[in-house]
Amino acid sequence: MTQKHTAPDGLVIVDKPSGFTSHDVVAKMRGIARTRRVGHAGTLDPMATGVLVLGIEKATKLLGHLALTEKEYVGTVRLGQNTLTDDAEGEVTSSTDASAVTREAVDAGVARLTGDIMQVPSKVSAIKIDGVRSYKRAREGEEFDIPARPVTVSSFSVYDVREGVAADGTPVLDLVVSVVCSSGTYIRALARDLGAGLGVGGHLTALRRTRVGPYKLDSARTLEQLQEDLTVMPVAEAATAAFPRWDVDERRARLLTNGVRLEMPEEYAGSGAVGVFGPRGRFLALVEEQRGKARSLAVFG
Repeated sequence: MTQKHTAPDGLVIVDKPSGFTSHDVVAKMRGIARTRRVGHAGTLDPMATGVLVLGIEKATKLLGHLALTEKEYVGTVRLGQNTLTDDAEGEVTSSTDASAVTREAVDAGVARLTGDIMQVPSKVSAIKIDGVRSYKRAREGEEFDIPARPVTVSSFSVYDVREGVAADGTPVLDLVVSVVCSSGTYIRALARDLGAGLGVGGHLTALRRTRVGPYKLDSARTLEQLQEDLTVMPVAEAATAAFPRWDVDERRARLLTNGVRLEMPEEYAGSGAVGVFGPRGRFLALVEEQRGKARSLAVFG
C-alpha cells in the first residue's frame, strides 16, 4: 500500500536496524505513516536486529495479544567473558580462558537451558522492580535482585563453534545458535547462564529476531524501504495469520458488535484469543471463550 495522507489500519513488519531502540522505530514510523497512533508488539534490544511488529491506528489494539506469541532468533554467544549487560554493549567484567570447553559440555549446557526453565532476566533490562525499571537501578549502581520467572525454550541449537581471541587476549569460543522461545525470554540471559554453567562466563555478541508468532523476516521491510513504500498488512489479514478464525453470520455479527456475549463453539475452548469474522470476511473482534461464551478483548467491526 502506498503512503497516503490518511494513515492505514494494519500491521507493519519492520526489519529493525542495530542501534535503534524499539521506541526509536515507533518514532520513525509515526513520521512515515503521519500518525501518532503507532505501537509495537514486544521490544527488541538496541543491539539486536530483525522482526519488530508495529501496529498503526486500529491495529494497535492487536498488539498486546501479539506480544504474547512465540519468538525465534539466531545469534552468537561468546564463551569466556561476562559483561555488565550480558551482551556486547556492556563493559567486560571478567575474562576466563574458554579454549578447554568441549562441544559435549556445550551441548549438555544447552540441554539444561531447554524446555520449561526458570530464568532471571538481565539486570540491564526493562523489567520493573517496585515500579522502577531494572536498567535504571543498575545504572545508578544499586544492588538488587530480580526474581526468576518461568519461560519456555522450545528449541536451543548450536550450529557452529568458532575459536577466537577477545580484544584483551582471552581465548574464547563463539557459538552460532538459534532459539525458539516464549514471550519474555531473554536471549542474553541464556548466553549468561550457559557461560556460568560452563564455568567460563558468557554473553551475547549478535542477535537477529527471525520470527514473531506467524510473522517472519521474509515479510519484514527496512525503515528505508518503508519510507519509499509503506507496506501495511491489513488488520483482517494480520488477525487471520495470528489467531484461530471464527466465522459468524450477519445476525451474530450484529449481536456481537452490540456487546452481546455469543455462545462459542466448543472447538474454541482454551484457544486464547480468537478472531471473529462476519459476512464478506469483515474482521469484527478478538474474543476469548469464558464459560462457553465470547468475552470481547477488542472490537474492530
